[in-house]
Amino acid sequence: MTSAAGVLALLGERGESLAVAESLTGGLVAAELTSVPGASRSFRGSVTVYATPLKRDVLGVDGDLLAARGAVDPEVARQMAAGVRRVLGADWGVATTGVAGPDKQDGKAVGTVYVAVSGPDGSENVAELRLNGGRTDIRRESVRSALTLLSAELGKNARAQDTEQNGGN
Repeated sequence: MTSAAGVLALLGERGESLAVAESLTGGLVAAELTSVPGASRSFRGSVTVYATPLKRDVLGVDGDLLAARGAVDPEVARQMAAGVRRVLGADWGVATTGVAGPDKQDGKAVGTVYVAVSGPDGSENVAELRLNGGRTDIRRESVRSALTLLSAELGKNARAQDTEQNGGN
């Protein structure tokens, strides 16, 4: 269930909400989600923080971290996902940051991407991607990867809730 429709259906069944923080994808994750009829039942909104200082000022990403490592970093992605959850009041946060090209950024090669998910129970996961192709390909694959990571986290969270409800068995 890695499609936007599948993720939104699962969130809707659970009565949970989603917010997205995007850098290199520039709103493509939000566009994919909002292309699904009824997305507003679960999708709270998105923040496109393309400029590095906005990651700090809007989402609360640590400024020292940004100064030391740049915006293309797994911890930055994690903090973006947690920050968008907090800022937009959502159960789940998803973030994308990386280098779509044509030039490398912060010493990171084109195709270096981090996608992150932050969940309601404190669960967090970051995936590092090394993508090939042109700018459009990298951005499109980043969207797909963000939705796939969210789907996997939703699945893990559902299994944990099921185990809790069934007395740990």
